[in-house]
Amino acid sequence: MGMKIRTLARSGALVGAAGGTAFVLTILLAVPALAASDLNTVIDSVRNWVAGLLIALATLFLTVGGVRYLTAQGNPRAVEEAKAGIKAALIGYGLAALAPTLVSILQKVLGS
Repeated sequence: MGMKIRTLARSGALVGAAGGTAFVLTILLAVPALAASDLNTVIDSVRNWVAGLLIALATLFLTVGGVRYLTAQGNPRAVEEAKAGIKAALIGYGLAALAPTLVSILQKVLGS
């Protein structure tokens, strides 16, 4: 019983650390749109915020999925849930990587 409590405490600490890291990354990577003078500046700021949030959430999902995978102890359902979390994290990283491309397409469509 004591081993499970220690494992859960470690898992909670890792998830908390990942959440804190994700929050700090969001703040550092995202530049706020303060008194934007034109549409391009607003779109660039929104792109930075979205990319920062996607990276932060993907990091959180990756950490939670990794912890769940490590603590699955051979339970097939828990392993599948962990793999789903890791897959969601990889999709989030992919979307964050594609955000600049999607924004440039949007800028061309809007003619800015």
